[in-house]
Amino acid sequence: MQKFHVKKGDQVVIISGTERGKRGRILEVQRDKQRVIVEGAKMIKRHTRKSQAHPQGAIVEREGTIHVSNVMLAEKFDARASRRGAAQPASA
Repeated sequence: MQKFHVKKGDQVVIISGTERGKRGRILEVQRDKQRVIVEGAKMIKRHTRKSQAHPQGAIVEREGTIHVSNVMLAEKFDARASRRGAAQPASA
């Protein structure tokens, strides 16, 4: 079994991909696929069948998965940004 640098409930920053820069909490870790689900990121539309709960069927929006290498712990990201001097304005 692999060990990842993040776990369920951690605050993370997405560091690459279309959702780059977004922050959220990890809802689920899929170890076998090396992917995580981050709250509010990579939203996908899921078409559901007719059921008693949704007699007409429905289009449900939910979070998609992100590869574990594309997320970083928020505290580690913030520490890295402060070392780089991201808080200081760029001098011309």
